[in-house]
Amino acid sequence: MKIVILDGYTTDERELSWGELEELGEVCYYERTPADKVVERAKYADILISNKVILSRDVLSQLDKLKYIGLLSTGFNVVDLDWAKQRGIPVCNIPDYSTKSVAQLTIALLLEIAMGVGKHSQSVRGGDWSACKDFCYRVQDITELDGKTIGLVGYGAIAKEVAKIASALGMRVLAYRRTPCQDGIAKMTTLDELYRQSDIISMHCPMNSDSDKMIDACAISKMKDGVIILNTARGGVVDETAIRQGLDSGKIAGYGADVLSSEPPTEDNPLIGAPNCYITPHIAWASREARSRLMRIAIDNVKEFLAGNVKNCVY
Repeated sequence: MKIVILDGYTTDERELSWGELEELGEVCYYERTPADKVVERAKYADILISNKVILSRDVLSQLDKLKYIGLLSTGFNVVDLDWAKQRGIPVCNIPDYSTKSVAQLTIALLLEIAMGVGKHSQSVRGGDWSACKDFCYRVQDITELDGKTIGLVGYGAIAKEVAKIASALGMRVLAYRRTPCQDGIAKMTTLDELYRQSDIISMHCPMNSDSDKMIDACAISKMKDGVIILNTARGGVVDETAIRQGLDSGKIAGYGADVLSSEPPTEDNPLIGAPNCYITPHIAWASREARSRLMRIAIDNVKEFLAGNVKNCVY
């Protein structure tokens, strides 16, 4: 049984190991695989494991031995699912491995915007406090979150974790999802009402035709002046040009995101260098604990497949 990992670099580091996978077959590991090398490297694979490598119909049709595709992610848009389904090849993902880590970063972005911990720390490092004639100073306004309203667009597992933390901080929680649910924490509401009432809006919806650039200039115009917007979902759920315009005008007090429409971003991305804009390089999922869970589930998925059971198949 030949197992090929096409792009393992994002998942494993020195403290994590694919040792258990090596017990299941001959493992051929690549840190990164460019598009023109995918067929060459995967040609004799029975089991193919990938994170972000595009597995198109053209590529997959050249892999005659392929029996199983394992993803090192929750998302599965990199695979031609129709082709795989037609041929009975399971495509298995990793659900819910990073829920708490993504919720944690969502709140971290909010706290940075509200408190300016990084800005103040950098100011002190630069000698501003030593040169100050007073015992304290501020480099930005500081916002207390208690009593504020946070609106969650999408209300799946991650949003529910964010709701718990926000509630613990004394925040009122609103949520919008296409199929409303009640959990005693978030109050379900319409999207327009969420825009109108929320001091903070946090994106947690999947990327699809309905959510594409849903936070655009029109949506922003319905929001409070000085709104804070957070995005740990997908870069494409916001119109980045509209966000930049909102930041420039002050309509948006702060934007915190772990995702952009193109990753890595192009040099002309309107959010790079925007005022009051805090961007992290798609790291919400990448805590050691989350990556350990991801690898554990990925290996278990392969074990289940080899035992005749298909687990976490996405079609």
